[in-house]
Amino acid sequence: MSTTSIQLLRRSFLLGLGFGTAGLALGSFAHAEEPAKPNPVDKEAEKKTLDAGQGFRPNLFVHVAPDGLVSIVCARSEMGQGVRSSLPVLIADEMGADMAHVKIVQADGDKAYGDQNTDGSHSVRGFYDALRSVGAAARMMLVAAAAKKWGVLAASCDARDHAVFHDASKRSLGFGELATAAAKLPLPKRTDIQLRPNSELRHVGKALPLVDGPDIVTGRAIYGADVKLPGMLVAVVARPKTVGGKVARYDDSKALAVAGVKRVVPLPVPKPPYAFQALGGVAVVATDTWSAMRGRSQLDIAWEPGENGTYDSRAFRQKLLEDVQSPGRVVRNVGDAPAAIANSKRRIDAVYYVPHLAHATMEPPAAIARADATSCEAWAATQNPQAARTEVARALGLDESKVTIHVTLLGGGFGRKSMPDYVAEAALVSRAVGAPVRLQWTREDDVQHDYYHTVSMQRLEAGLDDAGKVIAWEHRTAYPPIPSLFKATNSSEVGELQQGVLDVPLAIPNVRAENVEAHAYVRIGWLRSVANIYHAFAVQSFIDELAFARNLDPRDNLLDILGPPRIVGTKELGVDALPNYGQSLDQHPIDVGRYRRVIERVTEQCRWQHRKSDGRYFGLAVHRSFLTYAAVVVSVIRGPGDRIRVDEVWSVADPGVIVNLERVRSQFEGAVIFALSHAFYGEITMKNGATEQGNFRDYRLMRIGEAPKKIHVDIVQSSALSGGVGEPGVPPVAPAAANAIFALTGTRVRDLPIIRTLPV
Repeated sequence: MSTTSIQLLRRSFLLGLGFGTAGLALGSFAHAEEPAKPNPVDKEAEKKTLDAGQGFRPNLFVHVAPDGLVSIVCARSEMGQGVRSSLPVLIADEMGADMAHVKIVQADGDKAYGDQNTDGSHSVRGFYDALRSVGAAARMMLVAAAAKKWGVLAASCDARDHAVFHDASKRSLGFGELATAAAKLPLPKRTDIQLRPNSELRHVGKALPLVDGPDIVTGRAIYGADVKLPGMLVAVVARPKTVGGKVARYDDSKALAVAGVKRVVPLPVPKPPYAFQALGGVAVVATDTWSAMRGRSQLDIAWEPGENGTYDSRAFRQKLLEDVQSPGRVVRNVGDAPAAIANSKRRIDAVYYVPHLAHATMEPPAAIARADATSCEAWAATQNPQAARTEVARALGLDESKVTIHVTLLGGGFGRKSMPDYVAEAALVSRAVGAPVRLQWTREDDVQHDYYHTVSMQRLEAGLDDAGKVIAWEHRTAYPPIPSLFKATNSSEVGELQQGVLDVPLAIPNVRAENVEAHAYVRIGWLRSVANIYHAFAVQSFIDELAFARNLDPRDNLLDILGPPRIVGTKELGVDALPNYGQSLDQHPIDVGRYRRVIERVTEQCRWQHRKSDGRYFGLAVHRSFLTYAAVVVSVIRGPGDRIRVDEVWSVADPGVIVNLERVRSQFEGAVIFALSHAFYGEITMKNGATEQGNFRDYRLMRIGEAPKKIHVDIVQSSALSGGVGEPGVPPVAPAAANAIFALTGTRVRDLPIIRTLPV
């Protein structure tokens, strides 16, 4: 068989596994889409196939060298969540490889790998079976090679401990010894691939170390700003203060007089919809970061504010408050909620507000580019290398095949680094100056020019009958939608509304949900757990308010409103369809039994029933997001100066089958701090279209002395299909904290951040 034939077979095999097509659609709502599987039918994939004489590469993800080293490609981005310590394990365990002899290789941005956008909590849930199949195919070929050498049946052999064994004859051959022979074999048919029994997966589900941990703690890890190229310059950009603004005039004479400053480069003016375009403005290019920043401070620029120059977030808050008092577009309907509320014995209503939030990652955006008239090579701390490749190609007017994106480690992402505007900036400046350039955002740049989490106003109303039973529920929500980033729209789409409006199970006979249009005056992006943040805050806070109105224990009230264990379909929800985070409702149903289980476990662990005798003030909330069920109890106390402090937090999650237990725990621990930071302190405000905050002094994050003294995380051991873990821990935290504050103080927190309502 020729080398070319081998290459084509390997590509056809991947396609046969279902690693089909679907490139990234920038106009879609990423969190609602099923991740595309790797697509090997790509011209550039030819470069990644193996010359048969160099070892064994059955697909784009696995290479076995003659010396036994197994290289496994990780096509997702590592930002502390442990994806490089998890996805390769699926392949290694299926192969029978020893992780001590496995090298993790970071993939460049390439559609051949399928969807590489590392957000939406779908790295494991979207690729679990596909990557196991990749490893299983490699194992079968290694076993077949050994069996052929020994003249025995392949079924009598087993791959484990980095070798193939024939136990009957006590013979074994290492993977390296079999590499060349395995490379000459035909690929197995898709229908012939058999996964190992779960009991044979040696690492999956265990607490595994962070493979990048030693490099991170010793400073050897390479993040975006750490890449250095010969002759590299550094650039910072003076951007318009408003989205849609542009330079009216500028004088760069003083900037060019600063020692180290080499060039001042005007950037193209973006056009709506803004998507992932660079914001425009003027770049100052220098020999080092400090000189570039000093040069930028000396620019004399006058700005035209553009169409969003009148945006005032305080006035907009009032408009949203007025808007949710009137009916909107009906998006969910069961029975006749308005009539039932009108005829109810008692009506309860409340309005909840969540402001704009910034991502505020520890590492501000950075990218390095080496671009000319014909090509571009870039290194970026990006969650979304394919989108970066597409945007750089668009900005430079190049074919994507002429753009290479290398992925570095990310110092946090939270969704911000899925938007690759900063990579395009680096490419534009590099080509303009004819040299490699590191485009560096400062902390102020990051806070003031973010893709902000949207502002939200929600009104909920319920009707109670004579016995105090909830007979009607109405939920009206208004917020500028994420799709406004990609097209002219003021209406939320189902991908956002499924996150806590359309998909909440309610054992209530009359349910109605409405969406009110809202205009976006800034770039709206996805932030960790996205629309679940404000929807969960409103729904879980309101359910707690109903407990007080009904004179019920909040736990008992929550279980009553959720109803008995059952599978909830679209008919009961009152919706035509549900994207369900890109997965089938048959495989990932809305399971009230799993809701109840995490509630029961978290309240048992915190001694909920004994809280009064223990002198504890607890708040409870539960939420399903990204196909995972999470319940949280927050304990609050009064600290010095009568300030509210979070004392302890319990978090229980049911994410289905997991890969790396330690990384799952870490994700849920981090989610508590992330959510508490935004709930207590997070708020971005705008005046005259410009962001008023600029750094951690005025965009507060939770500090060590303010953090809970203990965070308990319990992961339910489940055989259910994998859900997400990066984001589901966030949504229940804020309402649980608000409910705990009510238990302590008698004051309802309906506006975030909490610091605006109470001394914290």
